[in-house]
Amino acid sequence: MVSVSVALIEGWLPFVAILVLIVLFSTFYVRHFISKYDSECSSTMAAIIGLSAALVTSAIVPVDIFLVSYMKDSDGHFRDWANSSSARDHVTNSVLISYYVMYGLLTFLFFLFLPFMYFFFEEKDDIEQPTVMTRCCGAFKYTFVFVLIAAVLLILGVGGEDALSFLISSLSLLGMLAIITYTAYGMSAMPVRLIKGYRNISKDRLAAEQIRSVTTKNIDDIKSKYTGRRSMSSRDQARISELEENRRFLERQDRHLAEEQNSCLRKCLLVFRPFEIFVGVFCLLLTLLIFLSLLLTNIDKAMNSLGYKIGYALPKSTLPNPIDMILVFSQKVYPLDYIIILLIIIYLVFCSISGIRNLGIWFFCVRLYKIRPYRTTPQGMLMMNMILMLIVLAINVILFELTPQYSSFGSEVYVNTTYVPVGNSSSTPPVMSCNVAAPEDLCIMTRLAVLLTKFFYSMWFFGAAYYWFSWVFLAVIPIGFIIVVVRRRRSAIEGLVDHDDFEDSDDDLIHA
Repeated sequence: MVSVSVALIEGWLPFVAILVLIVLFSTFYVRHFISKYDSECSSTMAAIIGLSAALVTSAIVPVDIFLVSYMKDSDGHFRDWANSSSARDHVTNSVLISYYVMYGLLTFLFFLFLPFMYFFFEEKDDIEQPTVMTRCCGAFKYTFVFVLIAAVLLILGVGGEDALSFLISSLSLLGMLAIITYTAYGMSAMPVRLIKGYRNISKDRLAAEQIRSVTTKNIDDIKSKYTGRRSMSSRDQARISELEENRRFLERQDRHLAEEQNSCLRKCLLVFRPFEIFVGVFCLLLTLLIFLSLLLTNIDKAMNSLGYKIGYALPKSTLPNPIDMILVFSQKVYPLDYIIILLIIIYLVFCSISGIRNLGIWFFCVRLYKIRPYRTTPQGMLMMNMILMLIVLAINVILFELTPQYSSFGSEVYVNTTYVPVGNSSSTPPVMSCNVAAPEDLCIMTRLAVLLTKFFYSMWFFGAAYYWFSWVFLAVIPIGFIIVVVRRRRSAIEGLVDHDDFEDSDDDLIHA
């Protein structure tokens, strides 16, 4: 007989394996993108911790769904170990505590640790070389603003558990803005880029050579005007300086293209080009499936929800939801449904990372940081991690709206004891999928659903805002798709060379 402890181990053991993979991925990702010239050990470690914490938080959801589903048999009865309410509470409380621990950790990282590390690096000065204590004092001074904002949000939450929930809901609201900007674009751009592939390197080199020849001719034409005559005007000097800088950039670009063209890795990747196209088509279909499911859920809410004052809560789904239907059908083959829900979460996270990398980090119309291999500033990596934390919180909201039935009850079923046989029929009560209308003692909601619905009913603004933002999210996806389709294919050295790079860094980058 399975005990509560064994059930918890079966639920959390895969989570531990995923945790190890997340730490390894975060370490590789940060080391791959962070600048080796500007970074410090402290900023690199902070970026790894921030990225790992964001990804780990998203990995709790499948565990949450698995544990509530594991309480029931396929015939709708509780398993022996889950017969008592105390055993069920013990399991659900372990998940709830995990959510609060990770949410608390994200709050600490977002409002204190990462801002402090960001400003600590900003205080670095190679000329004056301030002491560590001086840098800490300067960083604390600016970090206090973030702490003050967190304190205000906690006060608005009226203390206790509601205060933390209000704070997390506020961050999730900011995360919805980040999802609209980065995740929606990534869901359009990543599949199309995989399908389109890279431009031909030989053609890129030929085009660069032609532009370089024209640039050299323009420089010679300007210099020829001053041969043996008066000194060059300041305007022409500035023009020559600009042209020579462009020529150096083109030379560096050609050097990188030549290195890429002759690399063994590039030649080996050509063999996997059909697989890349297949992955791109699969991702495109997954984007379409997510788009259609969320669209139908939103239409259903517009027609049948309880209204904005209840956060557009939907008591019962009336329109078909493709992802919900797939997850329910896949329950017949254990553990296919958990693999699918984990795949959706991973896909949304990777689309977010892809969107941040392609768009960079912006503040209104000003680009603050570019995310580029071996060239990203530590401040840029820390800022990216803060954005990812917001996105992960918002992904939980999107997931709940995307799969309202499955993310609330998983594969749970119950015996409908209120069933009344027709006539003299003695048929047994039917086994039905759990829903919000089912008795609370027969269907256990996931802690994710409990946390979200609690605020949909008590603080309607958050539920309403999530709903409105989800419409904007749906509108951005086709816009991003059109933009990516119209644009030409990306260069094989995209992100490796830029005008603001210093030339000495190229040697290490080429051999990295």
